[in-house]
Amino acid sequence: MRQGLDVMKAVALDVDDRFRVVEVAEPVPGPGEVAIRVAYAGVQYGDVLVRAGHFPVPRPFVPGFEAAGEIVAVGEGVADARLGERVTALLGGGGYAEIVTAPAVLAINAERVGPREAAGFGWVTPTAYDVINSVASVRRGDSVLIHAAAGGVGSQAAQFAAVAGAARIVGVVGNVDQVDYAHRFGYHQVLVREDFPDALGGETFDAILDPIGGPARVASLERLAPHGRIVAYGNIATFEPVTVSANDLLARGQSLMTYNSNLASQTSPTKLADSATRAMSLVADGSVRIDVTAEYDLGDVETAIADLAGGATRGKSIVRVG
Repeated sequence: MRQGLDVMKAVALDVDDRFRVVEVAEPVPGPGEVAIRVAYAGVQYGDVLVRAGHFPVPRPFVPGFEAAGEIVAVGEGVADARLGERVTALLGGGGYAEIVTAPAVLAINAERVGPREAAGFGWVTPTAYDVINSVASVRRGDSVLIHAAAGGVGSQAAQFAAVAGAARIVGVVGNVDQVDYAHRFGYHQVLVREDFPDALGGETFDAILDPIGGPARVASLERLAPHGRIVAYGNIATFEPVTVSANDLLARGQSLMTYNSNLASQTSPTKLADSATRAMSLVADGSVRIDVTAEYDLGDVETAIADLAGGATRGKSIVRVG
């Protein structure tokens, strides 16, 4: 097993809520883990939640929940054959660093894609795959409505829906500047949130993907077709709860389901890895495109996260580490 350097550069969120480039000890993989020399790290909404204090983490904390690079060391129980493998890893933190450790099962082979694309894969691609295929069970001929259509998950969910055979795919974006961008990913119609749902007339949908919450979730429930499925997988707008009548859902044969990829990584990592591997195959063969639209230096992590939180970015943002 290769130990590597004793000290490395990383970005830490400090006790004063500021991000700083620091030197920390290089991690060593434990049983069932691999160590990855990071080329690029992905920026994702978990970073925003940590920055805002929604996740209690000890400070200083090295954030970064997705990273792409090369396996340089393996822990007990992991085959030496994985040394040198190019992977993208789903992490519980530590990605904004030169070396990161990850569960071997969640270090997904990325040999068939480039390093920037591998970093953009992160959590968003398996999430988009699962909410379409494993949770909403989109089938040929279905109509699908996707909120946050210009984001990392939204831009890929439309493509996975098309692969699944959806007949109509409608997106909702936060502002008019995002409409043309979202159209690039196969949406048949894109609405600005302020026009939802009125601009749809009486149209209903077989599947609705909702990471927004609050009033958008209530309005979406009213747009479900009989036997429709709505998947809640975030609360971008508000953490205020939405009350739903199970009796009303039952009367219309509808389902409200949730998806929590972080929980899946803890309770069903092999199942999550299987979805990620299937999603990676569709990316590698060109069926689904990951759009990396912004690249930041390691010292600009704070700006990268602020841009994502403020809605200034589209598609996927990455941080260049190696």
